[in-house]
Amino acid sequence: MKTDLTDTTASKINKALVLGRRAIGTPAIGMVLTLVIVTDEENAYDALKAASDAAHEHPSRTLVVIKRVSRSPRDRTKSRLDAEVRLGADAGTGETIVLRLYGDVVDHAQSVVLPLLLPDAPVVVWWPVNAPLNPAGDPLGALAQRRVTDTYACEQPVRELAARADAYTPGDTDLSWTRITPWRSMLAAALDQVDCKVQSVEVEGEADNPSCELLAMWLADRLDVPVERTVSNGPGLTAVRMDTDCGPVVLDRADGSLANLSIQGQPARAVALKRRETAELIAEELRRLDPDDTYASALRFGVDRLNAPRKGDAGGDGGGAVAVAAPVGTVAKARAKDAAQEKAPVKKAAAK
Repeated sequence: MKTDLTDTTASKINKALVLGRRAIGTPAIGMVLTLVIVTDEENAYDALKAASDAAHEHPSRTLVVIKRVSRSPRDRTKSRLDAEVRLGADAGTGETIVLRLYGDVVDHAQSVVLPLLLPDAPVVVWWPVNAPLNPAGDPLGALAQRRVTDTYACEQPVRELAARADAYTPGDTDLSWTRITPWRSMLAAALDQVDCKVQSVEVEGEADNPSCELLAMWLADRLDVPVERTVSNGPGLTAVRMDTDCGPVVLDRADGSLANLSIQGQPARAVALKRRETAELIAEELRRLDPDDTYASALRFGVDRLNAPRKGDAGGDGGGAVAVAAPVGTVAKARAKDAAQEKAPVKKAAAK
């Protein structure tokens, strides 16, 4: 069931929701949270489709806030709110309200969203694109317990990570971090199978891929060993090589779907490690609404500290990081840090 409202208000939208629920015979509200999607017209369809798929696991009221750009000075002085209310089969397992804001009301989106939030339910705000540098300081972000961004959609993703570290507030998270959850689980499981000490690590993946940088920072932060970030043709993350005192541990994924895990003294095995869709990433983020301290620690480690010498490394303070020898025949690789700095300088993030 769809209801279109032109030049409306929040109270009229709430009334349309009540009438719509009665019309389809579901007067009770069975949703667990409010998901606010802040996007533009170009990306609204894909974001809403991902949220609708995730709603099968997390029934929610989805508010899509689309800030329309007024082309003339006269239009910019006129405020208008148009809404599309979707219930029943048109909204999946929850409720969907598409809000289009025009004129001055664009700068006061929180006043439109606040009356439409579910009472006594957590709020999650997601920016698929054009996320603010300080999500917690944004008026809409201030309404939420959880704020989801995606540095992969930024023009300079690696540089954006430094800004995210400076502005981090408990409750912030990033889909670039969510993308590496299977990698972190697989690497942790691999190290559980051996009684060895990791000496150095190499993370291989596309240049300017924030997920590769976050995985490298997580490994450097947790293992306290030199981590080298190298570049491949992708797709996404392609390999992690850990040099241990009892032989190499390698997780290699060349095709973006099936990976090969090899541990010294054990037969190689194939593991499923496919690249996930946005709906799966959002569904994972909605499973936990508490602050992600592991993400915060990895983010604050800093991209600029990768490939830097550690205290006590061979070569003293002027030496470089220990590099892991790549297998013969692999693609020639350059440091991702150097590749990123050719585009823009990376601001040093505060270390935890």
